[in-house]
Amino acid sequence: MPRQGRVVLPGFPHHIVQRGHDRKVVFAAQEDYLYYLDSLAEFKRVYEVRVYAYCLMTNHVHLLLEPSAEKGLAQLMKRLAGRQTRYRNRIEDRSGTLWESRYKSSPVDTNGYLFECMRYVELNPVRARMVSTPEEYPWSSYSERIGKASTPLLDPIPGQNKHGKGDIGWVAAYQQFMQTAVPDGEWQKIREAAQRSQLTGNSGFIDQVEAILGRRVEWRQQGRPRMRD
Repeated sequence: MPRQGRVVLPGFPHHIVQRGHDRKVVFAAQEDYLYYLDSLAEFKRVYEVRVYAYCLMTNHVHLLLEPSAEKGLAQLMKRLAGRQTRYRNRIEDRSGTLWESRYKSSPVDTNGYLFECMRYVELNPVRARMVSTPEEYPWSSYSERIGKASTPLLDPIPGQNKHGKGDIGWVAAYQQFMQTAVPDGEWQKIREAAQRSQLTGNSGFIDQVEAILGRRVEWRQQGRPRMRD
């Protein structure tokens, strides 16, 4: 079956997941994380892509990005992956790929799932039991979101004049949101939408995307399990 083309919607957030090749370590030292974030800060300006959330894990990354043009997202991800690969190859005196060949991307319903995706991304280290609270993890957007990081990388959230920094009321509300119980099925829906490069949203979002693209993008069921050899 041919691979389905990636859906990219300018002006909408996209939940991006990119994993290391064979799920191997991508970030081995503090300098690796810093280099990646510096590159992200540079390329988001070059390709006019807004950054709403990020989390760099040991062997994969989560990004919540909004491109202003359809090609901007792919261009940013290509440059970002390529630069990090050359950096690691230089350090380790090696050659070869660092990432899986194809990143995962899921357009997100701004009205219904933006904050839920932000929470999903920033709680990733907590779910992985690397830390007890999101503020303990230095390589996600949470610290900047609540005003504790010195390097600005995040863009204002749609509908908000600020993304939290300096806005005490907004920060308190977001911190409370992060601590509330996640509704049953929410994380699974976000995770599966990203893994299958499908839409993150409800039926109304599917209708909205159909009006934009002129075709229906429905949720697909997982295919049959592969036969064992």
